[in-house]
Amino acid sequence: MDVKTAGRTVRIFEIFAEAKEPLSLSELSRLLDAPLSSCLYLLRALETRGYIYAVGSKRLVYPTRKLYEIARDISEGETWVERLEPYLTELRDQTKETVILGKRQGDKVVYLAVLEGPQTIRYSAQPGDLKPIHSSSIGKALLANLTEKERKKILGKHPLPSFTEKTVTDADDLNRMFDTIKKQGFAETNGETVPDVSALAKSVTLQHDQFGIGIAGPSYRMAEQREQHLEALNKMCEEVSALATVR
Repeated sequence: MDVKTAGRTVRIFEIFAEAKEPLSLSELSRLLDAPLSSCLYLLRALETRGYIYAVGSKRLVYPTRKLYEIARDISEGETWVERLEPYLTELRDQTKETVILGKRQGDKVVYLAVLEGPQTIRYSAQPGDLKPIHSSSIGKALLANLTEKERKKILGKHPLPSFTEKTVTDADDLNRMFDTIKKQGFAETNGETVPDVSALAKSVTLQHDQFGIGIAGPSYRMAEQREQHLEALNKMCEEVSALATVR
């Protein structure tokens, strides 16, 4: 399977997640932006392996629960994500803002868990989302723990795009920022990746592995509750760090 086919296969399931209803071959072909023949090939392969089934008499198809069962089995192997979920949930409930667990993946931050806040206006994201490491709060918190040489190696390999007028892209400015983050123990962003969204984040080390935990929400609310959120984040990270010593 080549890269394009693999990408299209994953995208098929994303399309169904968005549509939440059975779709025809022509609809999938259009949404996938792929030829009918290629789409048919993928669907037949998925049907053969039990991932797709026919619905009704209009030649519609929909995913079976096989992918769900596999995903559930996989999630049971995410030792730290599963152990941290109660702490993340408590932090979300306490702050009423979106709480995120992330990890560095190259020059990006990959979201491992996202617990969205209960308020109507909130920061929304999904597990698996990839965010720029140089402008996200979790990315900054993780980079601040590295040496300047390690940071330059990561940031020097990739462009540092500007997402808003507040995005910091100068390497020297970023390094000064990382030094400040390391001293104060947390990272803070204000509209650097998404306008009017602010976030606080800290890094935690769990058995030699670095994770970032962040709180994100509308800038006006985050500013009003900044000290309370920071206190809650600090306390939660202390509790989480203690898990690493428990066998």
